[in-house]
Amino acid sequence: MALGADETGTGRGTDTGRTWAAVVVGLVLLAAWLFGHNAPGTPPAPPGARSLAAAADRPAQVYAPHVPLHDAVPLRIDVPSVGIHAALVGRGLKDGAVDPPPYSTPDVAGWYRDGPPPGAAGAAIIVGHVDTETRAAVFYGLSTIRRGARVDVTRDDGTVAVFAVEAVEVVEKAHFDANRVYGSGGRPELRLITCGGSFDKAAQAYSANVVVYAALTGSHPT
Repeated sequence: MALGADETGTGRGTDTGRTWAAVVVGLVLLAAWLFGHNAPGTPPAPPGARSLAAAADRPAQVYAPHVPLHDAVPLRIDVPSVGIHAALVGRGLKDGAVDPPPYSTPDVAGWYRDGPPPGAAGAAIIVGHVDTETRAAVFYGLSTIRRGARVDVTRDDGTVAVFAVEAVEVVEKAHFDANRVYGSGGRPELRLITCGGSFDKAAQAYSANVVVYAALTGSHPT
């Protein structure tokens, strides 16, 4: 994968109500973002959404639903199988898109703080750059993750939420289905998102998103 643009929709090198109405607003923002930005994408999650109606073509659930953990702020993410070990910072929306960690901290990932935190009911969203103009970034190896891989999220309550990967998809931006990617029936889940596909040097854009679907399978003290 060539180094180039980010996966956040901001271009290369740029630095709680949980109602159905909030979900609709989030989907509108998502659509605007997908077609209004030229960089590869980590689209914004539906603001405040803990669940979304199940999509018939969503990847099949591999793991039985786990009892949700209570809300706690995530501090770091570790995916040993692909060498990801990174601090997490909460990010909100900016200009209708998730405001990613700046390029000055390419080894930091961001979690969407207006949605459920990892381990709680619903689909938590964690985004990260794949690269910068000169080097690989935090989620550079994400596309190589395999089904069954373990994902640990350390939280500020002294627990580690343990997830297992159920599916990995490369989703073309033109066919990004927000209901499929963000949807959850309330089972504690995790989505890891970065850019993927081909990189167009002239447009400074990737063509797709890498989306990792994972489910909570347990927890333990830090």
